[in-house]
Amino acid sequence: MADDHVGWSAAERAEIANHAANRSWVYVDRSDVPVGRALVRLIWVYKRKRSGAMKARLCVQGCAQVHGVDYDQTFCATLRPTSLRALASIAATNGLHMRRWDFVAAYLQGELQQGEVVYCHAPPGYATLGADGRPR
Repeated sequence: MADDHVGWSAAERAEIANHAANRSWVYVDRSDVPVGRALVRLIWVYKRKRSGAMKARLCVQGCAQVHGVDYDQTFCATLRPTSLRALASIAATNGLHMRRWDFVAAYLQGELQQGEVVYCHAPPGYATLGADGRPR
């Protein structure tokens, strides 16, 4: 377990790389955040998979969000058991093989509605400095 910090750091870097590849955010100076809007904190959530792989997920600290200001709905796209059974039935009927998938960054594919913006602090440990020398 002495090398755990190396594994968790690599998992964090992979998560940051996924966000960068999907252009999940744009860094802005704190002075550009509209009056009345709070910066929401981000937290790291760590999980060790059954395979031993280490996963780090960057999550918005939900308890700091205000309904109607930071969000107005929540949604998580998942496969219903009935849909899975239907797919398995179609595959069996047609002699097809099914595989297991592990979508690394599927949740990053969501789109914000027109005009929706969430202002967050930089990820813990990955802050950049603004023109005034303060963390963005």
